[in-house]
Amino acid sequence: METEIIKIGNSRGLLLSKTILEKYDINDKVEIILEMGQIILKPISSPRKNWEKAFEKIQHDSKEEILMDGIFNDDNFEEWS
Repeated sequence: METEIIKIGNSRGLLLSKTILEKYDINDKVEIILEMGQIILKPISSPRKNWEKAFEKIQHDSKEEILMDGIFNDDNFEEWS
């Protein structure tokens, strides 16, 4: 695929088609990788996306268990105030 470099204010950029943006799940940002004479655009994923839903599921899951029981029993939280 070939595309033109266009002027954007004092800078220059390129336009990516809606098809490419959707296919590679590109939203607001990309990582630019310079490698062996090539410029690679890599979508930046949102690693914490949907964490809220996952935490809600864990909270309501009846199989939840404490893995480190008593971890804070001997800590003095007043000294952190």
